[in-house]
Amino acid sequence: MAEPIDPRWAWQPYQPSAQSPWDVKKVGHLYRRAAFGATAAELDAALQAGPDKAIDTLLAGGPGQEEFDKLSAPLAKSIARSNDSIHLPAWWLHRMLYSPHPLREKLTLFWHNHFATSNAKVQNTGFMLGQYELMQRHALGSFRELLQEMSKDPAMLVWLDTKGSKKESPNENYARELMELFSLGVGNYTETDIRQAARAFTGWDVKEGKGLFNPDQHDAGDKTVLGQKGKWQGSDIVRICLEQKSAPLFIAGKLYRCLVSESAPATPELLEPLAARFKQSDYHFGELVKTVLRSNLFFSASAYRASVKSPVEFALGIIRALEGRIGTTALSVALQELGQNVFNPPSVKGWDGGAAWLNGQTLLFRQNLALALTSTQDNRFGRRTDPAALVRKHLKQTDDEQVDFLLKLFLQGDVPPSARARLTQYLQAARNQKTPVYWTAEDSADQRVRAVCHLILTLPEFQLN
Repeated sequence: MAEPIDPRWAWQPYQPSAQSPWDVKKVGHLYRRAAFGATAAELDAALQAGPDKAIDTLLAGGPGQEEFDKLSAPLAKSIARSNDSIHLPAWWLHRMLYSPHPLREKLTLFWHNHFATSNAKVQNTGFMLGQYELMQRHALGSFRELLQEMSKDPAMLVWLDTKGSKKESPNENYARELMELFSLGVGNYTETDIRQAARAFTGWDVKEGKGLFNPDQHDAGDKTVLGQKGKWQGSDIVRICLEQKSAPLFIAGKLYRCLVSESAPATPELLEPLAARFKQSDYHFGELVKTVLRSNLFFSASAYRASVKSPVEFALGIIRALEGRIGTTALSVALQELGQNVFNPPSVKGWDGGAAWLNGQTLLFRQNLALALTSTQDNRFGRRTDPAALVRKHLKQTDDEQVDFLLKLFLQGDVPPSARARLTQYLQAARNQKTPVYWTAEDSADQRVRAVCHLILTLPEFQLN
């Protein structure tokens, strides 16, 4: 059994030492968790910058965000205007890939899984884009404000049936999920609390694309929720939930699972200092993220590759590392086969994550997608994510140089010596294989690089975050 983690040590800022140096493995870990992977240049720059500056860069985002948003906005408006559900997920994938602020997009995806609203029911891309904008705006800001605004967000009003909930027949769906999934967790409320809270959320509808409160349809009587009695409205219920001791612990626990470890459950004792800081900051989520990213525990051996990459993380990590510029519509379809269709989570609980991402079928689909991205022979992606072109750009010529470059890029060298040896042997053996007569020597060399890159992407280590 693993030794319990000292909470005082866990959340103190990480300082490089001889026992725990700042190296390319820690840089790769940071960019896998706080972004969607890194390019070779980003790995080198962060390694030189040190942990504090590297984390500051991710927290602040790069230059050009305003211009990026301006370029992204017209397509979003077109998708909303035409209710285009095909290009809706592709639009967001493009933002995840190319935004100057990947951490904000990563956390927006975290909140999307937390609030788990699906267009399969909402059937309105404008509402879904509005909810995306709400989550993106508060991704590193106030959870209190996010939760208050989410309670009257049009997509959420439709998704959990607050729309049309009236005093004569209050719908309990939103009140239940607010407590169970959004703020408190199972066991920290009663069925009576849910029934009483549902009355507080009556009177809401959606008019002209906005949440609209109708006092005539609202139950204005006294309600007792979590021990507090009053003529509560929905905003009061959110406030009451956030006053409960379980609320900061619940959110801190979900962030722990996202950024630290899916495999090692956090004890209440471990989360308590984190939750206390979160509560003291009045639920400033950005401060919570900053504390976790700078912590000893985040950079510890117990957190290293302790999560399974989601399909989005798997695919975007490949494309970013290869410095690809691709259209994302075909990618969106491929990710559905791997089990993740953004804007369409499978249930109110979101994606299960962890080991649920991997089975015989999805592993095969991952291998096929990796091949499509690296072979240059798939019409969906062509030569826009070509490992051979990248290797030439970085002037890697010998077998050893090419294998070491690709292993550093994708795995920061984190494979057993035997695996590296097999990859080098593969390149050497491939030199002696017959090739089509119309291939040049450069064609043959490029194909070997593409093949060995694909092999690296199928290694077990690459499936882990």
